[in-house]
Amino acid sequence: MRHGFFKAAAVTPDVRVADPHYNTQRIIEAIDEAQAAGAGLIVFPELCLTGYTCQDLFLQETLLAGARQALREVTAHTAGTQALVFVGLPLSVGGKLYNAAAAIQNGRLLGLVPKRFLPTYAEFYEGRHFAPGPEWAREIVIDGESVPFGTKLLFSVDAIEGLCVACELCEDVWVPDAPDIAHAMAGAVVLVNLSGSNETIGKDDYRRALLTGVSARTISGYVYASCGVGESTQDLVFGGHDLILENGTILAQSRRFENGIVYAEIDVQRLLTERRRMSTFRALDPQEAGYREIPVHMERRETALTRRFDPRPFVPSDRRLRERRCEEILNIQAHGLAKRYAHTGLRSAVLGISGGLDSTLALLVTARAFDILGIGRENILAVTMPCFGTTGRTYRNACDLTRALGATLREVDIRESVTRHFADIGHDPAVHDVTYENGQARERTQVLMDLANQTNGLVIGTGDMSELALGWATYNGDHMSMYGVNVGVPKTLVRHLVSYAADRAKEQELAAVLRDILDTPVSPELLPPTQDGMISQKTEDLVGPYELHDFFLYYMVRCGFSPDKIYRLACAAFEGMYDAETIRRWEKTFCRRFFSQQFKRSCLPDGPKVGSVALSPRGDWRMPSDADAVLWLEAADASGNGQ
Repeated sequence: MRHGFFKAAAVTPDVRVADPHYNTQRIIEAIDEAQAAGAGLIVFPELCLTGYTCQDLFLQETLLAGARQALREVTAHTAGTQALVFVGLPLSVGGKLYNAAAAIQNGRLLGLVPKRFLPTYAEFYEGRHFAPGPEWAREIVIDGESVPFGTKLLFSVDAIEGLCVACELCEDVWVPDAPDIAHAMAGAVVLVNLSGSNETIGKDDYRRALLTGVSARTISGYVYASCGVGESTQDLVFGGHDLILENGTILAQSRRFENGIVYAEIDVQRLLTERRRMSTFRALDPQEAGYREIPVHMERRETALTRRFDPRPFVPSDRRLRERRCEEILNIQAHGLAKRYAHTGLRSAVLGISGGLDSTLALLVTARAFDILGIGRENILAVTMPCFGTTGRTYRNACDLTRALGATLREVDIRESVTRHFADIGHDPAVHDVTYENGQARERTQVLMDLANQTNGLVIGTGDMSELALGWATYNGDHMSMYGVNVGVPKTLVRHLVSYAADRAKEQELAAVLRDILDTPVSPELLPPTQDGMISQKTEDLVGPYELHDFFLYYMVRCGFSPDKIYRLACAAFEGMYDAETIRRWEKTFCRRFFSQQFKRSCLPDGPKVGSVALSPRGDWRMPSDADAVLWLEAADASGNGQ
């Protein structure tokens, strides 16, 4: 359970209708299997001790007595174990019959949650047999023991700070005023649903959409277990569609019509962080809301991670989704820039074109924005500014790209002006230090700004979000522009956007140059090339792989994770790609640079947010420029302990 991970299991056991003896054995076997797999939460379907499809047999005392005995046996079997288990049964209380969920742990019956909303329409007829559960909680006596009974029960697990579990049953989640809303507002971070949902055409899609929305709206983990093969097929068929979700994402789901168990680790820590971040998530005082809190003790133990962590969280792995996202991002960027032009009334743009990925994307976006506004692309002034590190390949690509897009190309060779500047300040050009590099970057920015004045246009910034996170930009050099179209796009995504444009290019010349740009190493080209004219300065050799830094950026800024947790996830995500020590080394670099370079982000030019992570000081990320990184570096140093 380190780092807030809590393993849950959703189970559809084999059942026989109206045979609690058989069902009890299958449930006990599943509990043993799930506990052996490390599950701390095990959820079974609605009425699983008897079967959901017993119909009028629910009114038979023989079946009800069998269900009570089954509950005793399952409860006794959990003695000496840790997992919190939910099983469904028909329960007679005070002369009424309820469709209930029993919460069991370590040989104790902790509470009983009755179903609140009973479907009595179409194929469902629960109102014939059951009474709706009361919202309030009270004590009832089961086998001589006082047990909380009611829909407003919260099971507080002490193994993870803030972990609280609440329960609803099947139809409860389908209604407009579902109990899960109140449960979440009262503090439940994980919601369980014991369900008896049958299968009809397209119902599985609706079920997924419904539960995805519920877990997202309540910012919760959601464990859904449904009746499966073994239920009566007199009029209905049950598929055992089990799902485990987290904040709108499906972590695991079963294959329908195959009984069994699905597992996933729910990140409770992330859910709590997200709730704190969302100022509109209104929390209620549980007692004032009428809830009864039931303590559940579990030993703190390691939770082995089986869920997958995408090494590129900013880039969808599904091709069709990725292409749809690329089109959407390009539209956001282009419409952001188009609005700026519509507001200012200007009709020309100036940007530096280097033959690299970032300036390529900026030029593609500017061309799209001008198309939206009906402004001719010849009004885009793409400026190539060769200097000491420029290679023939990038120079040719910059020129070819500009021509292919129909923009106006201008070359301003800055070698002489930079050399004269070095003489003015007394810098030896043979010393290839930060002054040597930044002098070139600032000269280029000066050229672009003055050309924008000449043409009555705007300088379009090319720097991306990953560079801003690392501070890999020259202050008041390439750091500065009049509108930065790439500020919301991380480096790993820039590549896919350019690739998407290449795949859809109608002109072969444009597609060819875009693909060659994609094959060019990422470099600022500020140091002289090698003797054979190749790029000598590769960014990722200096600051580390961008795919690692984008991973660190996502989980630090979007999720608020500590460096040791991010390290653990990175080791899982990049297994076989980077060794643990390499990940630790570059994570420390990221932490150090992210803190020390905030002053550059504090004065960013305007630019559009495109995803859930942004670094604008006017929006998502507000951080003091002189914050100390000591805690983060200590945590990064400690990464790997107990991995």
